[in-house]
Amino acid sequence: MAVHHTHRHIESDNQAHASNQRKLMIALSITAIVMIAEIIGGLLANSLALLSDAGHMLTDILALGLSLTAMKFARKPPTPSKTFGFYRLEILAAFFNGMLLFFISFYIFYEAYHRLVQPEEIKGLVMLVVACIGLLANGVGILLLRKSAHTSLNVKSAFFHIVGDTISSGGVIVGGLLILYTGWYLVDPLISIFIGILILRGAYALIMESIDIFLEATPKDINVEEMLDELRKIQGVKDVHHLHLWTITSGINAMSAHVLIDDLLISSSAYILKEIKSLLRNKYRIEHSTIQFESKACGDDLLQDHVRR
Repeated sequence: MAVHHTHRHIESDNQAHASNQRKLMIALSITAIVMIAEIIGGLLANSLALLSDAGHMLTDILALGLSLTAMKFARKPPTPSKTFGFYRLEILAAFFNGMLLFFISFYIFYEAYHRLVQPEEIKGLVMLVVACIGLLANGVGILLLRKSAHTSLNVKSAFFHIVGDTISSGGVIVGGLLILYTGWYLVDPLISIFIGILILRGAYALIMESIDIFLEATPKDINVEEMLDELRKIQGVKDVHHLHLWTITSGINAMSAHVLIDDLLISSSAYILKEIKSLLRNKYRIEHSTIQFESKACGDDLLQDHVRR
């Protein structure tokens, strides 16, 4: 039995990770500045909506800080007790961020209910100006994180926080305009309810994706039947069984399988292994795989080659 364990540390991946950290730090700074502006504006305008949104911002700052901490730990090398390293800390942080989004949405519903029951007078102009500043700042944050959110679940969770802030700022702007020109204070809680529903949808999607990874569900972008067909088309492969696919962390999928071949000659198995690895790497972007070769001629339980990458 031969065991090979190879991890590719591609320079571009390291650069992407550093870029994600830098973008998260910028987003955290933007969020902190907007939070301070909304606290000051909320006090000046007597706007509960602005003060509540500032509390929303504070939660986002804690969430972004958690994301940055998780990304730092995710780069730690593997240990004998944690052979895959600390990759899953990123997913754990994303899960807790999703839970925070849930609590934020229900807090918005709670505040909206009280404002429907007892509306308060608000200085619409101050509310409008501060909300416009928040919208502009959050727009910058979205542009920074939009691309990285497609490749990292952790950045995706932070992205949803910024989107929630942006929607909130937009709602406050609409409310400020209506209050300024009509004096209709009930528009504030109605917009808040709409914002809460949007945030709740994002939180649900994020939590479910995190849970899928923890449960080692098949990656959504991989068709298992299609992969089996492709593997069976490789010359020398008779059958594939005990196929398992899972996600270690964002962008890192893994696979293990038993492959039935005609014979277990080193030359034959080496060629088949090379073709399997090439297919997994080029079509499915899987760098981590464990392949066990079996041959009916020698018995189904015979292990000739155990390769991990």
